[in-house]
Amino acid sequence: MKINTTDHNSNKDKTYYKKRAVALKCCVLIPTYNNEKTLLAVIKNAQEYVQDIIVINDGSTDRTSEMLSTCKGVLVCEYTPNKGKGMALRKGFEYAYQQGFHYAITMDSDGQHYAKDIPIFIEKLEEEKNAIIMGRRNMSQENVPSKSSFGNRFSSFWVYVQTGVKLEDTQTGYRLYPIQKLASIHFLTRKYEFEIEVLIRANRRDIDIISIDVDVYYPPPEERVTHFRPFIDVTRIVLLNIYFILGTLLYYIPRRIYRNLKKKTYNN
Repeated sequence: MKINTTDHNSNKDKTYYKKRAVALKCCVLIPTYNNEKTLLAVIKNAQEYVQDIIVINDGSTDRTSEMLSTCKGVLVCEYTPNKGKGMALRKGFEYAYQQGFHYAITMDSDGQHYAKDIPIFIEKLEEEKNAIIMGRRNMSQENVPSKSSFGNRFSSFWVYVQTGVKLEDTQTGYRLYPIQKLASIHFLTRKYEFEIEVLIRANRRDIDIISIDVDVYYPPPEERVTHFRPFIDVTRIVLLNIYFILGTLLYYIPRRIYRNLKKKTYNN
């Protein structure tokens, strides 16, 4: 797999971004499950821009564990059996926070994310300390799976319904999370729907959600490895949104009305 390593900003070298990431207490977090063919390249390219890499080995049954044992300067959290991407991210946030990090840039281990875009996240973090920063992909480019385009439109609609935030790409795995601010939030989900749950819960804690443009590589269908199950995982997203909608109708809206009435009464 060809991975783009072109620099984002020729005026600032890679050492600059490494130093900024350290100063901001920001690491790169890579959840992985059976991606032995691409994982090492992802790690190597990320190490050009950040000093601290954490890999969450989510119960891989291939050579991932053996390969990670040879990686220098990489923190590894691994467990069995496989629990799903959402749980890998949750464990990764917890582990990274325990290691003293306040922010984590998440990258998928299949090679679709370009490490050259890491500086864009770091530069945006300098401006926005209280935000989940989403790497917005071009979903109209060649080789984007139709199921990914549909799932993205579907989840983006429901995130808008829940938060009022218009996002073009809610399924991107390339994100920067303020893990220090997420540490006190209780999450329920363990699979792909976690990436929707975290947006909704963060929004309700007044954490901003913003987007930046990033490049993405989608290999031809015969080369792509994906663990996304369209029917099962979309069903999980639907059930999650039903849960949040009921919570909004039965709790958040009544609470908002009560607070407004109480405030109005107090002011009078």
